Amino acid sequence: MELTIIERPPTVLEHKTLWEAVGWGKVNIEMTEQSIANSIYGVVAISDGIVIGMGRIVGDGAMYYYIQDVAVLPEHQNRGIGKKIIDKLLNYINDNCAGAGFVGLFASHGKDEFYEKFGFKDHSPGMTGMFMVLDE
Repeated sequence: MELTIIERPPTVLEHKTLWEAVGWGKVNIEMTEQSIANSIYGVVAISDGIVIGMGRIVGDGAMYYYIQDVAVLPEHQNRGIGKKIIDKLLNYINDNCAGAGFVGLFASHGKDEFYEKFGFKDHSPGMTGMFMVLDE
């Protein structure tokens, strides 16, 4: 399998396909289109002309960076594709963050160990991640 990581955000359809394939639920196309357009940076993993993985960075582009939507089609997982996506995203942040920055993410259930390999840590109880989901 030949793999290429391309520096561009996923299209709305690519995002929807990957999002739903990994079990994150249904996608609101209009919201997704605007969200992707407002990304700081994005990459897609392509094999045989098909997008099989993605990852994006959102944030203010200066001090705060959040890694979002790192997903690889289930049939292509555990082959190092996610690692290549994260490496590319972190390289972008390292190249563009002028000083002390904050890089956050929310890991899917059971994926903590994957992200810990890159230096991400659970900082509780001193600091906790919190979020709110707004329903339509």
